[in-house]
Amino acid sequence: MTLIVKSQDTLSFSRLKAKYFMRSAYQDAKRQKRMDEIRVVVVIPYYNGSAFIERSARSVLEQTVPPFEFLIVDDGSSAEEAARLDAIANQLGINVIHKQNGGQGSARNAGVAASKAEYICFLDQDDFYLKNHIEILIDAMPENEPHFGWVYGELFEAEGNGEIVRTSIVTQHAKHPKTNIHDILVSDMFVLPSASLISRLAFETVGGFDEQFMGYEDDDLFLRLFRAGFTNHFTEKAVTVWCIHTESTSYGIRMARSRLRYFKKLAAAFPNDPIKERFYMRDVLIPRFNHQIISEAIAAASGRKGKFFTHRDEYIAIAREYTEIVQAAPNVPQLFKIRAKLRMHILGSTRWRALYRLHPALNRVRRMGKLFR
Repeated sequence: MTLIVKSQDTLSFSRLKAKYFMRSAYQDAKRQKRMDEIRVVVVIPYYNGSAFIERSARSVLEQTVPPFEFLIVDDGSSAEEAARLDAIANQLGINVIHKQNGGQGSARNAGVAASKAEYICFLDQDDFYLKNHIEILIDAMPENEPHFGWVYGELFEAEGNGEIVRTSIVTQHAKHPKTNIHDILVSDMFVLPSASLISRLAFETVGGFDEQFMGYEDDDLFLRLFRAGFTNHFTEKAVTVWCIHTESTSYGIRMARSRLRYFKKLAAAFPNDPIKERFYMRDVLIPRFNHQIISEAIAAASGRKGKFFTHRDEYIAIAREYTEIVQAAPNVPQLFKIRAKLRMHILGSTRWRALYRLHPALNRVRRMGKLFR
């Protein structure tokens, strides 16, 4: 009989290896238990979106960690579009709620109210989840965080047909996670509900989405969560494909209306504080909103075809109301006010408005000049 004598080093290595596998198995079991215990509802607001809804719905059903609840909220679609949704939902086994039209925020709120899960994920009808959306966000959630508000991730950007344009967009345009009110206000937050997992407690504490908005309701919600003291956490892993196309709300007159409403809400909520040297209108709100509001008014005045021509007077009226608020604000440089007042005089005059019809031509000349530098 041959005796095999193991060295002390071999025994030590064997013990370490056994400990590693025991710890790994324990961690895997603990992680799986957490995945099973955290209950998530997914809510998709729907409005005449039959061209996209099956793609978005299937991306929810194919999750590596399935949701506890899944609802689609029809926000007053046409009879034909509602029937198409019902047919797809019946085929896939998805619950649908039908309601009168009230906007995307209203539909999201209705979905949350009809559900029970402790955590909420949203998905826009024309976007879709990556297969491990819920799994990644649960992994990124801190454990035992009493003030947890939301966790969110990176996005893929895609065309309307789902073809990928880039695999990173959120980190290219803003700082994450959110830690400073100035950074939240001075530009778009780039926190999308479609890429977030939100605590129901936090959501209900701040009252959900402000239903007056049909655009900017996302930034408004996450700003209020931040101000209420709820924490936010970010993962650089992508969780959602954001499909950007010309039919989306971001390109319509409703976004322009909401932009003005959100500007007015922020102007009222953040007055200047000279003692702390915080001049929100001058340093934050004008830098964020001025270019977009004024450029759309100029596009309308120049007679550009499409939405600007159809809603020309409204785009100019939005710019006028914005300018009046800026004019009344203290600590805004006088020269800026004079230029703004002159610009609105030109935009408001059918005689002088013709000057802005030269604007597209001047831009083309400017671009041509750059080609020959």
